[in-house]
Amino acid sequence: MPRSGPLPAAFSLLLATAALLPGPAAAQNEPRINASEDVVLHVAGVAVTLQCNLTSSPSPLTASYWVKNGEEIPGTRKPSNTTEYKIPKARAEESGEYLCVFVFSSSPVANATIEVRATPDITGHKRSENKNEGQEALMYCKSVGFPHPEWVWRKKVNGVFEDINNSSGRFFISNKENYTELSITNLQINEDPGEYQCNATNQVGSVSVTTILRVRSHLAPLWPFLGILAEIVILVVIIVIYEKRKRPDEVPDDDEPAGPMKTNSTNNHKDKNLRQRNTN
Repeated sequence: MPRSGPLPAAFSLLLATAALLPGPAAAQNEPRINASEDVVLHVAGVAVTLQCNLTSSPSPLTASYWVKNGEEIPGTRKPSNTTEYKIPKARAEESGEYLCVFVFSSSPVANATIEVRATPDITGHKRSENKNEGQEALMYCKSVGFPHPEWVWRKKVNGVFEDINNSSGRFFISNKENYTELSITNLQINEDPGEYQCNATNQVGSVSVTTILRVRSHLAPLWPFLGILAEIVILVVIIVIYEKRKRPDEVPDDDEPAGPMKTNSTNNHKDKNLRQRNTN
């Protein structure tokens, strides 16, 4: 007679595992999405079309729409298992992480991810920064492009851009995805002026821009006053020199009588007339 008793432990574990595995019907009900490949924008301005096709759904479909960087794209929601999103002139600002999302009546939503990558494009930075000695300078750069770049600040030394030497402890760099800041405290007029470069690099490419830092002396606020004072001094000197160089005959003599005086020639003329009369 065959023996009856508890099943072997290995056989019991096998039965339990088989019970947990989904059956053929459950596997067929899982959503399946065919999505287009990731896109790399090597040239700006080209047209790009993203496509998704829902080939299998666990329950009736109610809607599909597109999401970019976590936000739904307006005007893309519709009740269709085939959806596409067109970018007529793709540039760096259109790059990002796109999701096609499918919503079902009685099942969790399903989605597929398509990445559109591009070289960073720096859209904002200071062309120049003018500060006084001892003040703080703040330079920044912001960019568009996906993936988010890694930022590096450099300074031109002897005609070559080199990574910033922070031995003085006065340089502070702050990076936040598509934004970076460089601040320099207690500016030194002999050390800090020059060209500073921010560089953004991601998996697709790299880009750099330059900011010129000018540091003025402590006396810079006094320059307008000193200029006015110098003009006054020059004007006074010119007046004094002009007065000293006047010709003597232009200066009236206080002893000279105010009225006209008769000259000796007039008296001689009268004597001559008198002699002529006596002769006659």
